[in-house]
Amino acid sequence: MILRKNKVMVLGGDGFCGWPTSLHLSNLGHEVVIVDNLSRRNIDNELEAGSLTPIRPIGTRLKAWKEVSGRDIQFYNFNVARDYDKLLQAIANERPDAIVHFAEQRSAPYSMKSPSHKRYTVDNNLNATNNVLAAIVESGLDIHLVHLGTMGVYGYGTAGMKIPEGYLNIEVTTDDGERISKQILYPPDPGSIYHMTKTQDQLFFQFYNKNDGVRVTDLHQGIVWGTNTKETMADERLINRFDYDGDYGTVLNRFLMQAAVHHPLTVHGTGGQTRAFIHIQDTVRCLELAIANPPQPGDRVQIFNQMTETHRVRDLAQLVSRLTGAEIEYLPNPRKEADENELHVKNDLFLSKGLKPTFLNEGLLMEVKQIAERYADRADLTKIPATSQWRTKRSES
Repeated sequence: MILRKNKVMVLGGDGFCGWPTSLHLSNLGHEVVIVDNLSRRNIDNELEAGSLTPIRPIGTRLKAWKEVSGRDIQFYNFNVARDYDKLLQAIANERPDAIVHFAEQRSAPYSMKSPSHKRYTVDNNLNATNNVLAAIVESGLDIHLVHLGTMGVYGYGTAGMKIPEGYLNIEVTTDDGERISKQILYPPDPGSIYHMTKTQDQLFFQFYNKNDGVRVTDLHQGIVWGTNTKETMADERLINRFDYDGDYGTVLNRFLMQAAVHHPLTVHGTGGQTRAFIHIQDTVRCLELAIANPPQPGDRVQIFNQMTETHRVRDLAQLVSRLTGAEIEYLPNPRKEADENELHVKNDLFLSKGLKPTFLNEGLLMEVKQIAERYADRADLTKIPATSQWRTKRSES
């Protein structure tokens, strides 16, 4: 339960997770400030693959929210990774209790498209995270940083156990034969440049927490499915993104969109990849709970596994096919990964804070499909194939 209202600055508050989170927090009575340079909209222009749902200009969105809720959300337009002075000034002016950090390039395929996309992802993501942490320290304010990370920092193997929430208990033997128990960050195993930046984020958090006492909650989130929350459904001008292209579309949403436009469901490789999933409504609820349960001064970085269930990709394809009659098409896997994997994950911390998970069910799947059908005429079917390759050839000298 929220015990107090906060001022919350949401970095990347115009994006797929940031926008519904901003509205959800505002609806709860928090004072919300969005910072975003609208880079995701610019990537739409680059890829020539916009959201299936019509995304209104940010000014229209904010005006609509004011009309629907009676609440204001302030907006700053600048680049967190580049405009450090503007970030520091905004923090000094607004004096937020918490900062929610979504201001990172979030697509693994996009991060692997080319050397320039790899460099952009590293440059943007690492600079953004370091700038936020440095600005919090320079501001002199006690601000709780809540960061949206990814389950992908762990890799996709379980070593015969459930993946813990961030930290692993180990025992080491000293040169003198003494056994010492320690707790370390779970060994990272990123599968893309995007995931690699999230593993580096963890080290930034550990350092600034140890050196400067910054209070940090790092949320290792699974693949998000669904598109709308209670707040984004209040008015069509508030509708959330629905990405379906090969670079930004998440797997289950892609299947539902493909079924809606009578396109075969594209399963890459054997479909034996097991992934963690969470509904977008649970994403915003988890952010609410993280803000309401900050680490105390002096506490270590708090890490939550933000997921509710795991599924094999081919099982999801078969479920959607059974519900919709869509055919399944198996394609070569552009990613460099194991054909099959198991994935067992602990998510006890959010459950202990009161999360009541939204599990995948046929009714919710069909709701998402109906949204896809409603806007099917906006789809560019040439953007469905996943074209970004993990295996790239070196240029010849």
